[in-house]
Amino acid sequence: MAEAAAERKRRVASELVVDLDLCKACGVCRALCPRDVFDADERGYPIVARLESCTVCRSCEYHCPDFAISISWREERRRVTVGDAAQR
Repeated sequence: MAEAAAERKRRVASELVVDLDLCKACGVCRALCPRDVFDADERGYPIVARLESCTVCRSCEYHCPDFAISISWREERRRVTVGDAAQR
């Protein structure tokens, strides 16, 4: 069976900022992050520890009660080969 090339896009976080002047260290961002991007410092404030793991789901940004989180991202494109999976 012939295979075709396709292009897939995905968001990649380029910056995730926690404004510590606004943050109250409630822990919502750490609790909701499905990829465990945040750690906490000694006072309980979030630290972006694994930016490369961020999938830009924006749960932390949307649910932060203090509006202390902002995420910037870029789209990354990659070529994939699309074929009939049953043939493989």
